[in-house]
Amino acid sequence: MPPIKRLLKRKQTIFAVGLMSGTSLDGVDAALVKIDGYGLQTRIRLIAFDTFAYPEALKKKLLVISHPGNGSVDDICRLNAVVGEYFLDAVYKICQKSNIDITDIDLVGTHGQTVHHLPDAEQVFGKTIRSTLQIGDPAIISARTGIVTVGLFRNSDLALGGQGAPLVPYFDYLFFRSRTKNRIALNIGGIANITVLPKNCKAEDVVAFDTGPGNMLVDGLMRRLFNQEFDRNGEIAAAGNVSKKLLEELLAHPYFKKQPPKSTGREEFGEAFIEDILSLSDKEKIQVKDIVATVAELTVQSIKKSAELVVDSVDVIDELIVGGGGVYNDFFMRRLKELFFNAQVISSDVLGISSDAKEAVCFAVLANETIHGIPAVLPSVTGAERGAILGAIFLG
Repeated sequence: MPPIKRLLKRKQTIFAVGLMSGTSLDGVDAALVKIDGYGLQTRIRLIAFDTFAYPEALKKKLLVISHPGNGSVDDICRLNAVVGEYFLDAVYKICQKSNIDITDIDLVGTHGQTVHHLPDAEQVFGKTIRSTLQIGDPAIISARTGIVTVGLFRNSDLALGGQGAPLVPYFDYLFFRSRTKNRIALNIGGIANITVLPKNCKAEDVVAFDTGPGNMLVDGLMRRLFNQEFDRNGEIAAAGNVSKKLLEELLAHPYFKKQPPKSTGREEFGEAFIEDILSLSDKEKIQVKDIVATVAELTVQSIKKSAELVVDSVDVIDELIVGGGGVYNDFFMRRLKELFFNAQVISSDVLGISSDAKEAVCFAVLANETIHGIPAVLPSVTGAERGAILGAIFLG
C-alpha cells in the first residue's frame, strides 16, 4: 500500500479543499469540506465556500488562449504557473475564512482551469488520441503547503477511450440517487450537463453528458452587446422575445443531435459560435434583447432535448435538481419548470448540497476517492473501456 494511502486511511474523517474554475472564468471556487468514509459510505459537511476572482487582465488572457490558434507555448507555460499560484492562494484564503490552520488540511483536489478539451478520437502522427489541457500546476499547491494534492483528473479516462468529462455524475450518483424517484441532476455552469438517475439505479444505470451551452453564450453576448459580465437574474432575456427562426438555426447544431457519451466546451460554443449568432441576427435584424432571449432559450431547449435523447419522456422525471450559476437565472428556472412540467424543479441546496459549491465539493470528494483507490468515473457516462482511478497525486 502506498505510504500516502496508509497515512490518510488512518483517519476516518479528513478535511479536504476542493478547487474548481469553469468555462465562465469567474475565478477559483474553493470549498473546505469535512469528509467521512469513501465510496457509497461517503458523508460530507461543507464548512466554507467562496469564489476568489481572477484579476480582470488574467481572465481576459485566459479567454484569449482558450480559443484555437491564440495561445503560444510560452504564454501557456507561464499561465500554468500563474494559475497554480491563484489556486494556491485560494487554499490559504478558504482556510483563513474558516479559522482552520493550513496544517489541519489533509487533502486538496484541484481541477485546474481548462484551456482546451478535444475528447473525440483523432489520428495524429499515426496514433489515435484524445486530449485535454487543464492549467494550474498542482505541484505548486503540494510543494508550498505540504498537503497531498490530487490534480489532472481527466487524463486517465481519456487514456481509456473516454471523454474525460463530465466527472460530476459520480458525485451526483453518490448523493442524489433515490430508491423512489426518477431524478435528473442538472448543472448550469458555462457548459450545462445532466446526470440521469433512474429510481433505485446502480452505477451502471447512470447516463450523463454535456448538453451544450449553459451560461457561456449568454455571458459572451452580454459582454459584447451590453458591456456586462452576465445577465443578472435573467432580466435581459425576460425582457426580450425569442426569435423562432434564429432558435431553429441554432438548434440545428450537430452537437445537439449527437448521441452520448459526449462532452463539449469553448471549442464548439465559444467566440466563433457567438460570431455566427451575431451574423445571423444582423441578417434578420434581431434586436439585442431578443438575441439574448433567444440564446437563453437555446440553453433550456437544448437541456430538454438532451434529456429526451436518453429517457422515453421527460414526463417520467420526478425531480430536476439544478446547481451551478444558472440557478440564479430566473429566466432559466422559469422555463425549466415549464418544459419539465411534471417534475419538481429544485436547487441542489434543498437536498443539502450547495448549488454554488457543488463542483468544488465534487473535486474534494473525487480526490478522496483517488487516495482510497476507488475508480471515481462511470464508464457508462464517459464511454471509457473501464472505470479509472482518477488523477495524479502530488506529495509535496
